[in-house]
Amino acid sequence: MLNPHWLRTFKTLIDIGSFTQAAEKLFMTQPGVSQHIQKLEDMCGYTLIKRQKRSFEITAQGKLVYQYALDIERNEQNLLSKLSFNEPYSGQYRIACSGAFSLLLYPHLVELQKQYPLLTPSVEVAPNHKIFESISVGNVDFGLVTQLPDPIYFDFEVIGRERLCLFVPSEGLCHNIEKLVKLGFISHPDATHYLKYFMSECGHAELSKMNTDDFPISGYINQLAQILTPVANGIGFTVLPESVRKSCLEAQNLMTWDIGKPVYETVFLVKKKDYELPVRCNTVIKLLKGLTCLRGE
Repeated sequence: MLNPHWLRTFKTLIDIGSFTQAAEKLFMTQPGVSQHIQKLEDMCGYTLIKRQKRSFEITAQGKLVYQYALDIERNEQNLLSKLSFNEPYSGQYRIACSGAFSLLLYPHLVELQKQYPLLTPSVEVAPNHKIFESISVGNVDFGLVTQLPDPIYFDFEVIGRERLCLFVPSEGLCHNIEKLVKLGFISHPDATHYLKYFMSECGHAELSKMNTDDFPISGYINQLAQILTPVANGIGFTVLPESVRKSCLEAQNLMTWDIGKPVYETVFLVKKKDYELPVRCNTVIKLLKGLTCLRGE
């Protein structure tokens, strides 16, 4: 078995990239760090780093050992988390949600951690289908989705709703579908789902008969905070949750085109079928159920 102290020294060195700084972080001397690395290399039987005058470069074998050290650290964290299964205010909980929800929820999760420092969040941002995948394989404890889950594979409940808005430039506000087509659509990971749902639910007779392919693509971006930037600059329109507007630095150049009736998506809290959530997750879920921002208010 590889010496865990040598592995920790090696991982720290690779993470920091400096023998001097690694020694400072580990409260060791620089020769002590070098000795740990040499002993680890002797035990592995391979050179793990190529030493140069004032730097070093990790070898192919070194990369494998580094990944091994990461896996050990991750497994230890998972074990400690599982051991604290029945602890309501400690351990890591894993939640997956959309980027829009992460903007809304994360500040509240941080406040919860300030109250219970040992209760640590792991938040994965993903579209609906990826959230279902992560829940199915056990990468997250639970998620928030706006797509109705399959009851064969998931347990779920309604936890709130979010309003979808059609964002257009404030300059030369569109008043008809032809102008939307001329602007073109700013696409993003959830774009097709949002646009399709908006068109079917807004109550606008002409828009409800159209397909998402009827709008030419004016651009694509997968960074939530940047999706509205081209719209604010007169390039295209898009559909996003209303809350995303707060993340746009040029929000004053945006308007929502309120055609038909307001469109809301139901928000589902979902977990794997028959999966018993750690007690700490119930602490988080109780917080989420009390948030007005999840009720579309």
